[in-house]
Amino acid sequence: MSDFPKAGLLRRLASLMYDGLVVIAFAMLTTIMYLFFIQSLISFGVLSLGKYEDVSALIQGSSLLYGLRAILLVLVSVLFFSYFWTKSGQTIGMRAWRLKVQTPDGALLSWPKAMLRSLTAVLGLGNLLVLIDFKQKRALQDMICGTEVVFLTKEENKKVYNSLD
Repeated sequence: MSDFPKAGLLRRLASLMYDGLVVIAFAMLTTIMYLFFIQSLISFGVLSLGKYEDVSALIQGSSLLYGLRAILLVLVSVLFFSYFWTKSGQTIGMRAWRLKVQTPDGALLSWPKAMLRSLTAVLGLGNLLVLIDFKQKRALQDMICGTEVVFLTKEENKKVYNSLD
């Protein structure tokens, strides 16, 4: 059992806002790379613009290309959160707000658990369950994955960050 208090809704949402900005930046970069990839396929004659005026219109008009882009963006988001949760238990936003996700015995998440937790967070809306589960302060993703988010002291937060060196 953790010696740290469980994180409340406001800290979770503040952390999510920070991380949201990073995820948006990754999504933009991923989209640019995807556009260049599709443009390359057009340049090599693998794909054709056909009736579309540009690459963006082609992607919007093709269910397959549009769906692939959506899957790619979800994958980038899941990998972002999973990487940080398995490495230190803290994303960039969680570090700023001194939060850490862990198992109830204090261990870091495995890749499968981190990926499932990311997918079950429902774009952050799963955190609203913290208001209902006010004793244990578990979000939907915590209930499904058997995790907890704790509020670290300044000293412990520095230890987590310094252990990455």
